[in-house]
Amino acid sequence: MTARNISRFWEWGRKIICVGRNYADHAKELKNAIPTEPVLFLKPPSAYVREGSPILVPLYSSNLHHEVELGVVIGKGGTAIPQSTAMEHVAGYALCLDMTARDIQDECKSKGLPWTLAKAFNTSCPVSDFIPKERIPDPGNVKLWLKVNDQLRQSGCTSQMIFSVPYLISYISDFISLEEGDLILTGTPKGVSAVQEHDELQAGIEDIVMINFKVERPDH
Repeated sequence: MTARNISRFWEWGRKIICVGRNYADHAKELKNAIPTEPVLFLKPPSAYVREGSPILVPLYSSNLHHEVELGVVIGKGGTAIPQSTAMEHVAGYALCLDMTARDIQDECKSKGLPWTLAKAFNTSCPVSDFIPKERIPDPGNVKLWLKVNDQLRQSGCTSQMIFSVPYLISYISDFISLEEGDLILTGTPKGVSAVQEHDELQAGIEDIVMINFKVERPDH
C-alpha cells in the first residue's frame, strides 16, 4: 500500500468527529446547558468540501448556520490515548466550518431524535489546506474569525474552549478508536448566524490561513 499523504487527509480520512457546545458562550446563545463532558457527533467524509466548490444549502433546510472551528488532524491512530501523550497523535490542523441546518437540528432536538440530517449533509464540512503542527505551537491559544459578506460574525479564541485538544483526543479515543487521517472539530465560538444563497463566507486563523466559500442552492 502506498503511503498516504496526510496533507490531503480529506481524500482518504475515514471520519470526522465533532464536538458540540465546547464554548460556553455558544452553548448559552443556543440556550443549551454548558456540558460537563464533551457532546460528540459525526460527519461522514462525504461532508468535505474544498475552496472552489460551493457550500450547498440542503433542500430540506431554510436556516443554514455557519460555525467556524479549529480542526485537529490525527497523524497516528490509537485507542484510550492518555492526555499526557495525546499531542503525539496530532499531525496538524485545518480551519473548518461546521455547517448546520439549524431548523432541522431544533426539530430533531425537540423530538429527541439524532441530528444527523442537520450536520452530516454533503458540503457540511468546508476545510482549509492542511496546517503543519509546527505552525500552531499551542492549539489552546488560537484566534478564529468568520465574516459573511465582509461583516464580522464570529471572533473567538480556542483558550475559551471548555475541553482542551489533549482532553478531547483522550476522551474520544476511549470510545472511538482514532485513525490516521481522522479530523476532530473542536467546537465553535459564539456568533453563529444564518447564511443565504449567494452569501460569501471568509474565515481565518490569525495570519496562518484563510478560506473563502460561496453559498448556493442545489439545482434540483
